[in-house]
Amino acid sequence: MTETLGSALDVDRSDADYRRWLKEAVRRVQADANRSADTHLLRFPLPADWGIDLYLKDESTHPTGSLKHRLARSLFLYGLCNGWIRPGKPVIEASSGSTAVSEAYFAKLIGVPFIAVMARSTSRAKIELIEFHGGSCHLVDNPGEVYEVSARLAAETGGHYMDQFTYAERATDWRGNNNIAESIFAQLSLEPHPEPSWIVATAGTGGTSATIARYVHYQQFDTRICVADPENSCFFAGWVNHDPDASVATGSRIEGIGRPRMEPSFVPGAIDRMMKVPDAASIATIRVLERVLGKRAGASSGTGLWSALRIVAEMRRRGERGSVVTLICDPGDRYLDKYYSDAWLAEQGLDITPHQEALERFLAGAAWSE
Repeated sequence: MTETLGSALDVDRSDADYRRWLKEAVRRVQADANRSADTHLLRFPLPADWGIDLYLKDESTHPTGSLKHRLARSLFLYGLCNGWIRPGKPVIEASSGSTAVSEAYFAKLIGVPFIAVMARSTSRAKIELIEFHGGSCHLVDNPGEVYEVSARLAAETGGHYMDQFTYAERATDWRGNNNIAESIFAQLSLEPHPEPSWIVATAGTGGTSATIARYVHYQQFDTRICVADPENSCFFAGWVNHDPDASVATGSRIEGIGRPRMEPSFVPGAIDRMMKVPDAASIATIRVLERVLGKRAGASSGTGLWSALRIVAEMRRRGERGSVVTLICDPGDRYLDKYYSDAWLAEQGLDITPHQEALERFLAGAAWSE
């Protein structure tokens, strides 16, 4: 283009067909939220004389069965409104499973292909759910390879690498707009202790803990935020040592949480406390949860609930009253061959009995012991 003195420059890249497709895609994603009722806030029974209420935000009741349904909806809206997701081009995601299930659902909803890049150790049930929603799975042997492989596939196909580990904390509107934090506080409004002393989250991307913590600070609540971290995850060490380059070589056994590197969506400065939870304790806790509530959950829920019960024990010891909230992240039927399998536990060398017995004694009124 030859530019003459005083000429006006004007480049118009609008495309009428694309804008019609975009409007319809955004409408479909937003309509999904209208069709979905809010998730339940369940009470976990504790002895009445403790004066402490424990609640579980049951995210397994979403249409795709996990906490990641909220994230996937936000990521699709973010990608669509930024012009990154295009008709006919695949969406590609690095995932440990549940996010990929939810993203496959939304990709099918707007009519684009979806490819999940996951570790080969991901539960078979999650792989089948991704395929049920029309997605395909690209499995890698090393969990640390999922980022590079996802970016490469996006470049090769002309698709969009969603990159939940970077965009989870920015795609969600943390000030409100019916995010998980706003929902929790609305559901607690008529409870004896409507402003919880603690909310306990677990971190995969870190987006949920960032959203909850930011909302709490924005609303000027006194609620504190704890993040529970499993074995084979770097988040705890990175937070304690203020080390953004912390890493571990082995992938987490607790699907959905724990990462080998400090992810961009994990916001250490927003949270108040972290706990490192043994994998055996996480799995023992979901066995106790099933007995108490008749509900099976994934082991990431056990990681959070173990930490929440430990906080309850501390409050009880100090004579404090109040409430604590944690999350049921996804249903246990995705892990029948893992966390609910005694053969798998034996293969992994995990003995959950001491933790399970300690929890049962505590819930019967004994002091906390680990």
